[in-house]
Amino acid sequence: MLQTTIGLCALCCALSLPVFAQSKIATTGAPAPATPKGQRAPAQYFTGTAWISYLVADDSTYQCVVGNVAFEPGARTNWHRHPSGQILLVTEGVGYYQEKGQPRRQLRKGDVIQARPGVEHWHGASAKHAMTHVAIVPNTEKGAAVWLQPVTEEQYLSPSSK
Repeated sequence: MLQTTIGLCALCCALSLPVFAQSKIATTGAPAPATPKGQRAPAQYFTGTAWISYLVADDSTYQCVVGNVAFEPGARTNWHRHPSGQILLVTEGVGYYQEKGQPRRQLRKGDVIQARPGVEHWHGASAKHAMTHVAIVPNTEKGAAVWLQPVTEEQYLSPSSK
């Protein structure tokens, strides 16, 4: 009897979950974001408005930081580098990534960037579209980021700035 009751409860939960998800979409018009908006990114390292939500905090076990970063149109990071590199997983929108001395690359949902250790780069939204990405910084025992100068308007707007 107990097994039958547990089985029925599990079946009811499994069947009602899609209905709950659909009702959530129907009332809001869109699915809820996977992560909260977070806090405003520091102006000393970002141009424009960006929001950071830390998903995994740095600690001595994982030595890794994972954050969800949402850039409003035109927002971007300063030039910076990571001693152990950085991985970016674009989850929404349209944006840019550029390494020092290389052409700017357009980013879209589903793109993955592997910024090599020590390589100067910047990333952010396009001028007309927002962009969100998950940023992963591994091996933080070597340091998380070295922040440099802001990306100028000329650099931001030029597809091949140096």
